[in-house]
Amino acid sequence: MNRYDCAIVGAGIVGLAHALVAQRAGLRTIVVEREARAIGASIRNFGFVTVTGQERGDCWRRARRARDIWAEVAPLAGITVHHRGLVVAARRPEAMAVLEEFAALPMGEDCRLLSGAEVAGLGAFRSGLAGGLHSPHELRVESRDAIPRLTAWLASQGVEFRQLEAVTAVEPGRLRTTAGSIEAERIIICPGTDLRTLFPEVFARRQVTLCKLHMLRIADPGWALPTAVMSDLGLVRYLGYADCAGLPRLHARLRAEQGMQLANGVHLIVVQGADGSLVVGDSHHYSDSPDPFQPRAVDELILEELSAVLDLPRPEVVERWIGVYPSGPDTAFYESPMPGVMLVSVTSGTGASTAFGLAEDVFGSWRSVA
Repeated sequence: MNRYDCAIVGAGIVGLAHALVAQRAGLRTIVVEREARAIGASIRNFGFVTVTGQERGDCWRRARRARDIWAEVAPLAGITVHHRGLVVAARRPEAMAVLEEFAALPMGEDCRLLSGAEVAGLGAFRSGLAGGLHSPHELRVESRDAIPRLTAWLASQGVEFRQLEAVTAVEPGRLRTTAGSIEAERIIICPGTDLRTLFPEVFARRQVTLCKLHMLRIADPGWALPTAVMSDLGLVRYLGYADCAGLPRLHARLRAEQGMQLANGVHLIVVQGADGSLVVGDSHHYSDSPDPFQPRAVDELILEELSAVLDLPRPEVVERWIGVYPSGPDTAFYESPMPGVMLVSVTSGTGASTAFGLAEDVFGSWRSVA
């Protein structure tokens, strides 16, 4: 009963994505999770499957594929897609210039430039913006609801889950756990923020640390967002805009006008749930052991950008939390530290956006070796 075709360590979105690919391949699969349920970065995020702005190459390709899989799986698992698309609102002419360049690139396919009046006409935005970009590629789920529903649906499809069972050691063909051992032909380690229990030397060699971010929930503002929203600050953080020649000019102006936001890694993402509330973020602070505190001053930097873009001069914060995710020089990596074992990590905070595509790549690499 403890023999499987595939054993997966970790029931966050990365582990679940691999479980989906394994299940579709007809493999007898088990997922082992040390907690009673996923409580980490997989539920502490926007649920925003971001395509536009992802780094050119594998990350962008995986995001497009993951978006398609989310759209396919969501109705099967009873997951609501709350809205689709993205508007990047440009506060400054320099930001609009970057968006114009991006729209002309291959990754800008199907995106549409908006004038300032068109952005204001969407209803939730402040007047006086320089313009914007509409992308049709994104979708948004509520992670706190979507991850449990995805887990339950995978279980109904034959994937076995064991909670409250920690994996303490790995060897070819076998997991050692706090409840015994599990044998599997293929083992996939998706440890999330645990960089020290399994294969710490790999994370050290790949220079992976942890990133802490601030998140807020804002009371229903009384209007509906047409899409997810981002702004100027996101253009200098998302690597998909790196090829735009106008980016240095925008960066220079942001350093002069919003230096504190840049110093705290603040950029704006806003999404809306079925209850009308807005999930807003975020910030970025890096440490091997992030502190658990959420300084009000950093939250205020996020809220300042929110009110500069949306018609929300006095946002009411009803909930605050922090998220933590692994961060490194690569957007993600996978490697085999021993035969039959694959270590997989998303090291860019893009798990919801790319994990399904990444999982297909991992299984594809195994097939190519076989």
